[in-house]
Amino acid sequence: MATLVAFHAHPDDEVVLTGGTLAGAVAAGHRVILVTATDGRVSDQDDDTRMDELLSSASVLGVHRVECLGYADSGYGPICYPDPPGRVRFARAEVEAAAQRLAAILRDEDAQLLLSYQPNGGYGHRDHVQVHHVGKRAAELATTPRVLEATMPRELLVRVSNVCRLLRLPAPYDAETVRTAYASQATITHRIDVRAFARQKRDAFAAHRSQIGGGLGACLFGLVMLLPPQVFGLVFSHEWFVDPAAQPGPPRRNIFDL
Repeated sequence: MATLVAFHAHPDDEVVLTGGTLAGAVAAGHRVILVTATDGRVSDQDDDTRMDELLSSASVLGVHRVECLGYADSGYGPICYPDPPGRVRFARAEVEAAAQRLAAILRDEDAQLLLSYQPNGGYGHRDHVQVHHVGKRAAELATTPRVLEATMPRELLVRVSNVCRLLRLPAPYDAETVRTAYASQATITHRIDVRAFARQKRDAFAAHRSQIGGGLGACLFGLVMLLPPQVFGLVFSHEWFVDPAAQPGPPRRNIFDL
């Protein structure tokens, strides 16, 4: 059995991009470690809600260990706010210093696989881009054998955006972001079927209630959470990764396949 470390930017990213994969790895007998760069707090006025939600989500997924590097959330949008007193926003963190902290966990766990992000951070979020840089350097420092970068097929996002536009629903990303988001389907090396872990992924999603917001988004979230696991599994059936060191070919079906 192997040990994998999933490195994410914020609480809730672990479910969106890798929830089913983590639950599947646990079920297969692997040791799974979850590390977040930030605690999700943008302001000093924020409480520990997001970390509490992260621990609940990790428990649902069966994660064996949860660590947070403790950086402040940098926020999404054109402005990166000043650092809060006594803390650094992750986007401004020294890559080498942050990588050393992650590398210490990789060494401590003798990790065989690190799950990280692509250079574009998926959709350009500054903290997600920083995850790529820190994760890549940490793997080098710890001599972790393999790195997989969590992603989604860009073509799928285009289809979803088109459907949302037709139904006059809010799309996940604006049209300009979608054009360069995540990865083209041809470059994806691992396509993981996570339907068997739909219940865990759905319930882990539900743990992050503070991120629901209000209005139509909250209504849609509530409807999704009401879906039976079998239906939820059809909607969120796969998770995707890119191995930057892999040769092109048919997508692998297991994250440990070379």
